[in-house]
Amino acid sequence: MKKVGIILSVCILIFFGCATSYQPVGFTGGYEETRLDENVFSVFFRGNGYTSRQRAVDFALLRSAELTITHGYEYFVILESNSYLSTSTYTTPTQTRTTGEVGFYGNSAYGTSRTTAFGGQTYYIRKPRVSLMIMCFKEKPDIEATVFNARFLSDSINGKYDIK
Repeated sequence: MKKVGIILSVCILIFFGCATSYQPVGFTGGYEETRLDENVFSVFFRGNGYTSRQRAVDFALLRSAELTITHGYEYFVILESNSYLSTSTYTTPTQTRTTGEVGFYGNSAYGTSRTTAFGGQTYYIRKPRVSLMIMCFKEKPDIEATVFNARFLSDSINGKYDIK
């Protein structure tokens, strides 16, 4: 029975022990978007407890670049951005084990016991969240804002994370 628990623990670590990959939102996180106007999108990326804040920002930017290109635009600007950490806790169960010995001497009994407690650790899980509202343009706008070249940004982030 103990071997089954170890194997199950290893499988869980393999499945959940990685940062959120670049994917549509699912059980372990990912991106989603909403089209708000012809050239305006809301993009949201949710990371899991192994995802860095920078990775979450990069993946929100990558999704923004992909939406820009997919809808026939070349550039985008960020109208609004927000990032935060969703924090939760997990406390392992506390377990105790007691062992004892009893001895007899004549009509008397004597004994000793030992109790060991373990578990009860609390783990804090921080999951990054990033939301962007972007506006897309076919030509580079002459405005006082950071204008992103969608193709350049997409190539850059895909290369950084070796995304095919």
